[in-house]
Amino acid sequence: MTLRLTNTLSRRLEDFEPLVPGRVSIYCCGVTVYDLCHLGHARSYIVWDVLRRHLIWSGYAVTFVQNYTDIDDKILGRAAEEGSSMEAVSERNIEAFTADMARLNILPADRMPRATGSLAAIRRLIEELEARGAAYSADGDVYFAVMKHAGYGKLSGRELSEQQEGASGRTAEAEEARKRHPFDFALWKAAKPGEPSFPSPWGPGRPGWHIECSAMVREELGDTIDIHLGGADLIFPHHENEIAQSEAATGQELARYWLHNGMVNVGGEKMSKSLGNFTTIRALLDSGVSAMTLRLFVLQAHYRKPLDFTAEALEAAASGWRGLNAALGLAAQATDHSATDHSVADHSVAALADPAAITPARPASDPAGLPPELAAARARFAAAMDDDLNTSAALAVLFELARPLRSLAHRVERGDPAAAAQAATPELAARGALLVELAAVLGLRAEALSAGGGSQAGTTGAASPSEAEIEALIAQRRSAKASRDFATADRIRTDLKDQGIELIDKPGGVTEWLRG
Repeated sequence: MTLRLTNTLSRRLEDFEPLVPGRVSIYCCGVTVYDLCHLGHARSYIVWDVLRRHLIWSGYAVTFVQNYTDIDDKILGRAAEEGSSMEAVSERNIEAFTADMARLNILPADRMPRATGSLAAIRRLIEELEARGAAYSADGDVYFAVMKHAGYGKLSGRELSEQQEGASGRTAEAEEARKRHPFDFALWKAAKPGEPSFPSPWGPGRPGWHIECSAMVREELGDTIDIHLGGADLIFPHHENEIAQSEAATGQELARYWLHNGMVNVGGEKMSKSLGNFTTIRALLDSGVSAMTLRLFVLQAHYRKPLDFTAEALEAAASGWRGLNAALGLAAQATDHSATDHSVADHSVAALADPAAITPARPASDPAGLPPELAAARARFAAAMDDDLNTSAALAVLFELARPLRSLAHRVERGDPAAAAQAATPELAARGALLVELAAVLGLRAEALSAGGGSQAGTTGAASPSEAEIEALIAQRRSAKASRDFATADRIRTDLKDQGIELIDKPGGVTEWLRG
């Protein structure tokens, strides 16, 4: 099956065809480094990490570039609050970003340019726009003339007459007076007293937000790239403005595919500090939520749909991860054992811990070498991922592969001496190796869970779900049955049974449970 992706630009599902066969260039809009990353960042960077992993697993050579916005009003505002500098605020939050992404098992980008390191490219691009008549200067500021770009609005589908003035939230009243058209946007901002500035042909100042990404895309990947990524909140004005200025300068299409992830709500409301529901990645993980639980929670929903973060949903994800984690831990142990056992098929000992490690010398598993049942499971996983990254369906394949291993893991925990040996048999070792490989495509890896629910990378035991987790799963099963999703309802019952929890359905939609 061909990979198909929903292109925001065309508003339809399209077959993916890279510019250069076998190679994919990707630019992902990064963070403005004025604060710690929050749940919205986690959702975005987890799903784009999965896209990258799937492309690598599918045989593509991927170049992934993600930027840091380290010149911005928000950073300057934070520095003023703290009595520090733009550089100090940026460096602290870049360091925190790197640590948070590592905890979430997100592969580091191949290159992570900073706006401050791309000033020459930014100035050069602005000069080209000015020379083409698409930009003009006014008292040290430089603006892009939106009326000079006939295609303005093609990404968001908005007409200029419908646009909201200052929609980016990064403009000021003084700027508006210098513009020729209300929707022209800043490419270069003249220096203000007491703020850091950089030299330019228009006088000292600093770049605007949108031009930074256009310049970094061009400098790192060229005039046209395969895929441009970001959150849905960036479609307008940021990505719309990127397209306008880049294409006005080069005459070339900026990106062939534009992908955007849905937003994160908390308890049905938009996440914001003013509502008191703002949660950083660091605070959540430090509170005891395991990194892989958060990752599983994110991947249960399609990347384009809104994601509602609730305590109940997170508890359900924790219970699901507990069983999958037990299977992955046992599979990893069995795979290590099978590496010295030549009776096990080659595909099982070559299981990949990380898709980024795929090379011609160490390819992904060969479906032709797998038993029919496992080859079919692998094919279903690949088809789900090729269907616009249907991670929910891909997870269903993982849970199916994990079921017998999860049961064995619980037997091992209860002290059954035959269970560990059974897991190392060729059949189950092959199943475990495939499970580890496919889980890695989703960025999932076994964790050692602490008593409080926190995690460390590694193998794990299989703790029993809490009462709250059981009740959350029962509610999730009831909802699945109400929507006639019987496959999910059956899976929840089976998963709980494997963990020693027996469900008893009674008249009136009541479900009781017993712990075995």
